[in-house]
Amino acid sequence: MLGKNAKVELLKKVPLFAECTKSELRELAGIADELDLTEGTVLTREGKIGHEFFVLIDGAVRISSDGKKLADLGAGDWLGEIALLTNAPRTATATATSPVRTLVMVDRDFRRVVEDMPSIAMKVLNCVAVRLTRDAQS
Repeated sequence: MLGKNAKVELLKKVPLFAECTKSELRELAGIADELDLTEGTVLTREGKIGHEFFVLIDGAVRISSDGKKLADLGAGDWLGEIALLTNAPRTATATATSPVRTLVMVDRDFRRVVEDMPSIAMKVLNCVAVRLTRDAQS
């Protein structure tokens, strides 16, 4: 099992949280649970409302939409960040293609932390705005 410092190090590598301070990252690490998943486990299902955000520690996950492969993710990658911010349906299905160890954060815990530390919200929203601007220009 990962300690809080190891969780902080993983979360700090996620662009969504890159601007967060150590104390903000420690709060986020406090709500991140470590899960072991078997090959074939569906982490997210396209079209379903999501409530979880994942940071992959070990293993591989295939991202697909309409049955077509979009990407393969591995250690250090993340998925499901939109679930932390909205109740929008998942845009893709994520399936473990090997045993996977992941950190998972649920939306209600994330919102509670953000209520206690609103500075996190501003940093996360800034990151999302930058990404949306970049996506709109491409």
